[in-house]
Amino acid sequence: MELRQLTYFVAVCEELSFSGAAARCFISQSAISHQISRLERDLGVSLFERSTRSVVPTDATARLLPLAKQMLSLESAIRAAVRTVGPRIRLAANMSFATRSLSAIAGARATHPEAEIEFVIKPFRQRITAVADGDCDLALIRGSVDQPGLEVEQLWVEDLVIATSSAHPLATRETVTLSDLSRYPLLLPPEQEQVLLHTVIRSAFAELPTGPTFGPPIPPDHTATMELINRPDAWTVLYAESPTEGLVVLKLAEHKLRIPVSAVLRSDARRSPILTTLLAALHRT
Repeated sequence: MELRQLTYFVAVCEELSFSGAAARCFISQSAISHQISRLERDLGVSLFERSTRSVVPTDATARLLPLAKQMLSLESAIRAAVRTVGPRIRLAANMSFATRSLSAIAGARATHPEAEIEFVIKPFRQRITAVADGDCDLALIRGSVDQPGLEVEQLWVEDLVIATSSAHPLATRETVTLSDLSRYPLLLPPEQEQVLLHTVIRSAFAELPTGPTFGPPIPPDHTATMELINRPDAWTVLYAESPTEGLVVLKLAEHKLRIPVSAVLRSDARRSPILTTLLAALHRT
């Protein structure tokens, strides 16, 4: 049994999808399926009932899951305990924050050339856990989090992007309104995967007489680009740093769909000069 197998196991449990777990762990679906099969052979039990439509945890999975999470938490605690004491900062984020983060890191290192600042790619839940366990000094998230022992500092607010295919009836317009869009299907990932996006959309449309027309959810192993090409009458909402190659980006005439970006830190953490400089650089960017 390997710790990475437990990481993949927890991801499959939480995503209930091998493709979703693979995307979350940044590996191929075949690789994650292979590692889960190895784990099942090592333990001598079946952990998931697989079909073409669903992934169903077994009774053994229910018993293993809390222990697996405990093991992964201990791994983070061990790494934090033996970490070299020195001018080092670990920033957890995902790739959509890469441009701003690397710019801020460069600025902070110009002030503190002796500092080592790591940019660590982690999914949302793992970012929060890494900060709580002390494995990372701060994490970048969209929205907020309410968890004892953590504090949230808003850094900036970004506008969401409206995107369609070039064949959409509104694609040639310079500006559109939410009312214009309401008659066309809105494609988003399932609400349980993108709670924040769905909340922002519903709040914006709450002021209008008609709400959004939701199309089928985007499957975890599909991209917004492909879905919009297959559904040229549809539209979607993307984060500002998301790739938009092959899509038409529409400008909203009235409403702004805005979302806060925040830093998550431990409440009891001492803010070193390097961390303070990095946070100030993130605010500026």
